[in-house]
Amino acid sequence: MDTNIFAGLEELGLGGLSGDNLFDDGKPKAEEKKEAGVVVLKEEDMLLDKTHECPVCSNTFKNRALRTGKARLIGSDMDLRSRFEGIEPLKYDVVSCPKCGFTTLTRFFKPLTPTQRKNVMEKISNNYKAQPEPEGVYPYDVALSRYKLALANAVVKMAKASEKAYICLRAGWLCRSWREELEADQNADKTAIAQAQGLEDEFIKNAYEGFINARQNESFPMCGMDESTVDYLIGALALKLGHFEVSAKMIASLLGSASASPRMKDKARDLKEEVMRQMKNNKA
Repeated sequence: MDTNIFAGLEELGLGGLSGDNLFDDGKPKAEEKKEAGVVVLKEEDMLLDKTHECPVCSNTFKNRALRTGKARLIGSDMDLRSRFEGIEPLKYDVVSCPKCGFTTLTRFFKPLTPTQRKNVMEKISNNYKAQPEPEGVYPYDVALSRYKLALANAVVKMAKASEKAYICLRAGWLCRSWREELEADQNADKTAIAQAQGLEDEFIKNAYEGFINARQNESFPMCGMDESTVDYLIGALALKLGHFEVSAKMIASLLGSASASPRMKDKARDLKEEVMRQMKNNKA
C-alpha cells in the first residue's frame, strides 16, 4: 500500500505532492545545534524589511534591518567592536534612500535642518543614480558602499566631527569583519584580504582623528557614549595606530577618573597591559 497521504491525487493532476513535509510552511527554518540544545539562526532569519520616510525627498522606502534580540553576542575586541554569532549587524546599521541617495547611520536618522536638506539635495541627490534596494542578505561590498555614502552625506550636511568619526569607526569594524571572513576561507584572494585590511586601517585612522577633534570641541554624551567611553576608545584606537604615548595618557586619565565606572577601569587596565606588551616587543 502507498503510504503517501497524498496518494490518489495523481488523477487530479497533483501527483508531485508528498506528505514528507506536511507541516512545512515554506518559511526559512533555524538550524539547530542539537548537541548544545540551542537554536542558531541563519543571517536571513534575523532580518526584516523596515520602512522609512526620507527627510530629504519624502520618499517612503524599505531597508533590510536586524530583528531586535536575534543576534547573539559572543565577544568584543579591545576597541569595543562587538562580535556576534552568525551575523555582522554592522551591515544593516545604515539607512539609505534608494531614490535621492540620502544615507546615514540608524543612530543619526532624523529630520534635517533646511540648510542640511538643501546641501544634500544639491550635492548628493542631483548627482545620484537611483538604486534598487538590495534583496536578501547584504554582501560586504554592498554594505561598505552604504557606509561610504553615509560618510559622504555627513560631510555634505556638515555633520559634527563625532558623527563622521563614528561612521568611520563602524566602517572600519565592518572591514575587519569582512577580512576575518575572507581569512577563514582557504581559497580567498590574498589581494582582497590585503585590501580589506588597508580599508580598515584608513577608516580607523580617520575615526581616531575625528574623535580627537570631537573630544576637544564637543560636549558629552557623544554618539551615545559618555566621556569615559570616548577616552577609552581614543586610547584603544591610538594603540592600534601605534601612538603609544597617546594611549598611555588616555589610560592614565581613565584610571584616575572619579566618574569612570569600575568596568571601564578594568578595561583600561587590560588596555594598559597590551600597551606595555606592544612597547616591549617594539623595543626588542
